[in-house]
Amino acid sequence: MNDDGRLSVAVLGAGLIGVDLAAKALRSGALDLRLIVGRDERTPGLRQAARLGLRTSTDGIRSLTETDEPFDIVFDATNAMSHARHAELLAPLGTTLIDLTPSRVGQMVVPTVNGPAAAACADVNMVSCGGQASIPLLHAVSRRHRLDYVEVVTTAATLSVGRSTRLNLDEYVETTQDAVRDFTGAKDVKSILNISPARPPATFRVAMSLYGDHLTQESVSALVENAAAGVRAFVGGYDVTACTVNDGRAFIAVEVTARGDRIPKYAGNIDIINSAALHIAEQYTAGRRAAVERERA
Repeated sequence: MNDDGRLSVAVLGAGLIGVDLAAKALRSGALDLRLIVGRDERTPGLRQAARLGLRTSTDGIRSLTETDEPFDIVFDATNAMSHARHAELLAPLGTTLIDLTPSRVGQMVVPTVNGPAAAACADVNMVSCGGQASIPLLHAVSRRHRLDYVEVVTTAATLSVGRSTRLNLDEYVETTQDAVRDFTGAKDVKSILNISPARPPATFRVAMSLYGDHLTQESVSALVENAAAGVRAFVGGYDVTACTVNDGRAFIAVEVTARGDRIPKYAGNIDIINSAALHIAEQYTAGRRAAVERERA
């Protein structure tokens, strides 16, 4: 921890997610963003980072392991296949790893559901953009009603889906299904990802269909709105666009509009997972500060 109470941070990956995450971290009073890492100096993201005044590297994971002063937090914005190796290499350094890939290696975390649990984990997995958009609402409903079937259909504009995400489409679907199952208790879960080529680009949206026990309009609507308010505390463009219940079947839809930073408004998929990851990092920093203050008292 720095003298000013901030934690040192690096972003591993200079694609669409990595660069937006770096821009968000720069604005955080809790984090000291020191490095953004790629593997090719021609990567547009590295050039954007340099224009932001950030230190960059093309040495990949080596730039994080071969250092005299390990980073407190590393955001992994690469791909699911690489994350296990990154976690193995960074573990001896005591670095907290926040994983934005659908690797399922670390503890799956959704801030409003089990965010405090992240403080005890060295490797935190942010599930997926669809998981971050849907699980807060689904979890809230499942605490009051038994859910027998959950279907989550995610639609993202093709221009907001980078190369690493395209490499991980199968992992995305499987990880989202696993997380929904774990956080709701529903045994029958289906996840679908649509990458839309529409022009103008489609705003990021997630539609959820639920079959369960004693679902009513009054109960589901109240639970959804309360859960959505928690998400909006750190994702301002999160909006519930539909919530209906008929004959024990509920349909819920949300849209996420990106706000600010270096991504277009339709790229809510990037905005929500990065905002969730940043929120976890800031909560972790607050916990570290409190621990230091207790030691000094």
